[in-house]
Amino acid sequence: MVLADLLLQREALVCRVAEGRPPRDFAGLYVAVDDLDRVLRGLPGLDGPDPAAVEPVRATVAEPLAAARKAFSESLDGDDRFATLCRTAGLDAEEAEVLALVVAVEMSAARQRLVAYLQDSVHLPQLTLGSLARILNDPGHPAEKAVAPDASLLRAALVEISGTGAWATRVCAPPPRVVWHLRGDGSADPALPPGAVVGPGRAVGRASSELVLINGGDAQSRLRTVVERWPEAARVESPVPADAAGWTALVREATIGGAVVVLDLERPLDAAARDAITRATHLRWVLCSALEQPLDSIPALPYREVRVASGEADEADWQRLLGRGPDPQYRLSRDQLRLVAAAAENGELSPAVRRLAGGHLDGVAVRIRPRRGWEDLVLPPDDVRQLRELAVRHRRRDVVYGQWGFPPVPSTGVVALFAGPSGTGKTLAAEVVAGVLGLDLYKVDLSAVVSKYIGETEKNLERIFGAAAAGDLVLFFDEADALFGKRSEVSDAHDRYANIEVAYLLQRLETYDGLVVLATNLQRNIDQAFLRRISVAIDFTLPEEPERKLIWSRAFPAAAPVADLDLDFLARQFKVSGGIIRNAALGAAFLAADDDTAITMRHAVLAMKREFQKMGRLRTEAEFERYFELVD
Repeated sequence: MVLADLLLQREALVCRVAEGRPPRDFAGLYVAVDDLDRVLRGLPGLDGPDPAAVEPVRATVAEPLAAARKAFSESLDGDDRFATLCRTAGLDAEEAEVLALVVAVEMSAARQRLVAYLQDSVHLPQLTLGSLARILNDPGHPAEKAVAPDASLLRAALVEISGTGAWATRVCAPPPRVVWHLRGDGSADPALPPGAVVGPGRAVGRASSELVLINGGDAQSRLRTVVERWPEAARVESPVPADAAGWTALVREATIGGAVVVLDLERPLDAAARDAITRATHLRWVLCSALEQPLDSIPALPYREVRVASGEADEADWQRLLGRGPDPQYRLSRDQLRLVAAAAENGELSPAVRRLAGGHLDGVAVRIRPRRGWEDLVLPPDDVRQLRELAVRHRRRDVVYGQWGFPPVPSTGVVALFAGPSGTGKTLAAEVVAGVLGLDLYKVDLSAVVSKYIGETEKNLERIFGAAAAGDLVLFFDEADALFGKRSEVSDAHDRYANIEVAYLLQRLETYDGLVVLATNLQRNIDQAFLRRISVAIDFTLPEEPERKLIWSRAFPAAAPVADLDLDFLARQFKVSGGIIRNAALGAAFLAADDDTAITMRHAVLAMKREFQKMGRLRTEAEFERYFELVD
């Protein structure tokens, strides 16, 4: 402050004594005739102020100014906020002097009145570029060049140049965040990108450029790598800014805190982002991403790359967040475990795990909370055994891949194919398996996934697989041949795009670590590339007579009034799927309820007639026998 006051005092004396500029009302609102000679003398190439008058003025403050400069230079090695900020930004003594001058003016109304007098305008209480050049005109001093576009003060975003007029009248001032920081306030810059987090810690030291790329794992695992590299350093964790104002605020905040900047990348950096990082050479940058960044998207700086092997939460993570060891039922990443730990009530994880995918799949999938078990399945014994093996494949992955060392190629995920006619129990079987594993079943709505617009189908599928991975749930693709069908010969752009969709699906399926069930009416329509990825394939066939009788008996609840039902006749005569049997039983119940009677053979046969009509199937006397006249 002393240095700034002396510089302003010296220039004020020059203006008042050497130039003979008197204080006057309405300064800056007009140019008086009396001032014309003084203005002309001040132009470059003319005589300027009388040297004989200027030198005594400068000599008056020369000694205290030199002492102030010396004290100021020595103070930059201190630990106060201003000295720390200058070191973090990589400023030399002259650049620090410029910053001190503009900050001193910004923080004092009295100095602003003095600056308005110096600049002969009540409308200019902040220093202009022209005034900087005039005040700091000592030999060897950069003066206004210290705030040039590529100078350290601008790179660190510690000053702002505003105005659209002539160069000499453009104003140089510190942003409010810098002033608040020097006044002792630690509030984060409100212009930071949404979602940015300023973490506590100490400054990382003097200005030093460094670029580290961290890829793989999940966000929490990548962040842990940052913490391990700079255990006590302050951090600014942020998404990639969307505009220049966001980048400026991010650079300024990291400079003020001496922080490591951690950017979470969802896509490769564009040219503007690369330029912003390259300009801020005084900062340490960490670019985190799930996948490796393309070489042409990496900023033009020397960098080091770190690969995160796994994002799965380990023993230490479980102990730290939940105070207990890992639950073998759940394979959670560090991101997922952090969310689950915050949402779990009384240590109960299941509801919190289920909620991980909540909301992300709305509109593209229907959640089915499993309520039925093995006893509700009516299938051949071998099919039931395969379904149990499917559950075992998902439940025992840790043992086979983790403890026994089998290679998880291409991933630890399990893919099942359920093929067979409609109504043979494919959806029910998927629900039972999900229930046994303690997972929710999401039935994907293909009409909401498949889009005629190029790229939209892939985006929808990425949303589905990403949410499923976060929630550890079962994905059920019904009529899967619509998505997983055979690739066709390329005859036009539509065929080529359809094949790209299939290729993308295969790639995403191979990297998914959960359980996926593909259901189709015709297995031969599924692309062979998908069949090679299938872990368990089950053919669902129409039930035989004993199985149909069992389905008929279970279709009527214990509380339902049943009278005169010939289950042997129904099972023997109507060779239909279990789904049709359940529909017929429900239809018979409504007919009986309307008659206000018990459910009888008459109701069951009439309901079966309606099912035949829906299927477009003829009603024959051989099938309906003695009830044929009732339905003909």
